[in-house]
Amino acid sequence: MRYGRSAAVAVTGMLALTACGGSGGDDSGASSSGKPRIKLVLNGGLGDKSFFDSAYAGLKKAEKDLGYELKVVELGSDRTKWEPGFEDAASADDYDILAAGTFDVTDYIGKLAPEFPDKKFWVFDAPVDYSGKNGACSNKCENVYSVTFKQNEGGYLAGFLAEKLVAAKALKGTESLKKAGVMGGVKIPLIEDFVVGFKSGFQAAGGKNSDVLVQYVGGDKPFGDPAKGKEISTSMYGQGAALVWPVAGLSGLGTFESAVGAKRYAFGVDSDQYQTLTDQAQKNIVVTSILKNVGNALYEAAQKDQKDSLKYGAVSTVGLAEDAVGYVNDDHFKELVPEEIRTELQEAADKVKSGSVTVPSAL
Repeated sequence: MRYGRSAAVAVTGMLALTACGGSGGDDSGASSSGKPRIKLVLNGGLGDKSFFDSAYAGLKKAEKDLGYELKVVELGSDRTKWEPGFEDAASADDYDILAAGTFDVTDYIGKLAPEFPDKKFWVFDAPVDYSGKNGACSNKCENVYSVTFKQNEGGYLAGFLAEKLVAAKALKGTESLKKAGVMGGVKIPLIEDFVVGFKSGFQAAGGKNSDVLVQYVGGDKPFGDPAKGKEISTSMYGQGAALVWPVAGLSGLGTFESAVGAKRYAFGVDSDQYQTLTDQAQKNIVVTSILKNVGNALYEAAQKDQKDSLKYGAVSTVGLAEDAVGYVNDDHFKELVPEEIRTELQEAADKVKSGSVTVPSAL
């Protein structure tokens, strides 16, 4: 179960190019090359070494392998700029497919897609409201493809592994500790799905839910505040957490900094953060990363769209069975995690994949 490493490694070198020119370009209609054009519009920015970077890496791979042209628009963390930013991006005739992600963008896409029926829209990590209620999707969003992920299944594996490591006193320097923490960006159903899964896995491995600490970044930048992420993680380590799992985008970078100072551990999220982090001390405390393979899902969408087999007007939901979520099982993981626990974790993953274990969901 080793997913997404090439995408995670590749993104590091790509970000500099995008920062220099990814959000610029000619808005004057069809591509001179005749290649299909994807515009990735981010309600945030690249550099989170996690969710958005994974999406970018997958589409960059589609550009390289499949002959697409990719343009990136970064709208930043100021929410007041998101709606006009999406309106401008959709109005510019410089794309064939507009891709965007997170629950925050679904209303924007639901309103814009009917206005541009000749364009295609991809929404990842949350679905638009295809029913056409609430004033959006007046065309039932027949030109929108949505893909969502069973992040509760990834959370289950994270919780299972956390309890096994704590119970076995396997992490050096944390032998006396029994707790683990989950730091979410904001308390919404999507993030709660990670938490519910984590608690279920922690309990399945023999732990008590009272030993799972949960806190949220909140505020104006729940997914873009590393300083607040560090503050919360430091508090969790101070309460006896052996490790913390940040599910908070850019805010999660503060967790890795905190873990180094506290001499504790962390799990990565969405991308292989052992690979994407650049500070060696921070890399060393990442036990594994629980992957939401956004980039893989978008690459698959690009493949299907070329073959006219991508189903628009509907949502696709993918999880462990589709290798859309998983965990990093590399040499660093094997150095930190005893073989017996690795075997138990793989068995737990297989049970979820086969359907013999059903993970509870907050959705």
